[in-house]
Amino acid sequence: MSKFNMKVTPEIEKLTQICRENDKLDLSLYGKYDVKRGLRDLNGKGVLAGLTQISNVQATKIVDGKEVPCAGKLSYRGYDIKDLTKGFINDRRFGFEEVTYLLLFGKLPNQEELNEFSGILANQRQLPRNFVRDVIMKAPSRDIMNALSRSVLTLYSYDKDPDNIELENVLRQCINLISVFPLLSVYAYQAYNHYEKGKSLYIHQPKKELSTAENILRLLRPDKKYTALEAEILDIALILHMEHGGGNNSTFTTHVVSSSGTDTYSAIAAALGSLKGPKHGGANIKVVKMFNDMRKHVYDYSDEEEVSVYLKKLLHKEAFDKRGLIYGMGHAIYSVSDPRAEVFKGYVEQLAREKGRMKDYQLYATVERLAPKVIAEERKIYKGVSANVDFYSGFVYSMLDLPLELYTPMFAIARIVGWSAHRMEELINVDKIIRPAYKNVLPEAEYIPLGER
Repeated sequence: MSKFNMKVTPEIEKLTQICRENDKLDLSLYGKYDVKRGLRDLNGKGVLAGLTQISNVQATKIVDGKEVPCAGKLSYRGYDIKDLTKGFINDRRFGFEEVTYLLLFGKLPNQEELNEFSGILANQRQLPRNFVRDVIMKAPSRDIMNALSRSVLTLYSYDKDPDNIELENVLRQCINLISVFPLLSVYAYQAYNHYEKGKSLYIHQPKKELSTAENILRLLRPDKKYTALEAEILDIALILHMEHGGGNNSTFTTHVVSSSGTDTYSAIAAALGSLKGPKHGGANIKVVKMFNDMRKHVYDYSDEEEVSVYLKKLLHKEAFDKRGLIYGMGHAIYSVSDPRAEVFKGYVEQLAREKGRMKDYQLYATVERLAPKVIAEERKIYKGVSANVDFYSGFVYSMLDLPLELYTPMFAIARIVGWSAHRMEELINVDKIIRPAYKNVLPEAEYIPLGER
């Protein structure tokens, strides 16, 4: 496959240096003009930029008139995520379709409503004729998120009414995208795996009677086989990633782009571009790679001193990618605990037992316990540090034999539900474009004619 403009020439390097010199800001100006970098203060509290009823993230509570950290809480349409997951797990049923209904329509469905909605999703779980051949196969991408974005934008051309933003039409488009995201993601990986890595090509058809989680495993695996526990835990993973308030990067992107009146495909492609970033959706890949490096340098997983030494090396930029971070620890909002990580942890242990990976699980548990202590000793921190959902999700995906290339697309398969709900909310409630304000801090310059420069 031919490469496109891959070489960085000396001319490009020279121009890049000019960018570095002229784009640097005096960081003290952020304090002078009270501008929040990343729209968060030192305590991780966000600047209010919108309202939503779709989900809520809580990390503090009021005690004696003061705001203090508390165990993290995540609610979807007012329902605690722990109660939701416990409900369908106790009933031994899959919850993705039910929670999708909740996020889109604001209420839990009864059995009849759930059956009808699940049927709609199942019937929409198909791509246009020859789409796989003409779009996915002809230009396989090394990054599945890019392939996913391209497929979403191309689906615009197959839609007979793509620019209509009447609510009924937008809901139709969103439901269709929720249904086909697993196909777009897995088929894009299969194309990459075949054309780029020289492996066998498998294109399986989904089954209408299976859940979203079951179909993902069926589409991905050559023999189409999976265990009940594997499908149940993937279902939980999807639900925990479906939504996380209106202020996360990709969801805020959805609000901003939707406020301009653009089409659904453009709005979702923009959200995908945001999610692809390693500071957002790609974090669990970093966790897995960090642990792979840790296994090469920590010989006794039960030796807490040896594990602590490695963690300190991470913070001192002496290990792994030398960025000074312990990936999977800490969150922009949560401090005491991330409720998604807490839900995950019990099921991670079950899967580790089934897969014979209890030794790896013990290493994860040890790092989760030691990392906050090490960080507190080595760094000045402004709030507590705990394991976030990325800490365990990458481990789960590795035990499910999902390739690294699909980790972030799995996030997208889940988060398309939240994006869709927020797009509907934006179109229903807001009639003005979201326009963040910026202050120019560069003084006026006097023009110098070309011949005098």
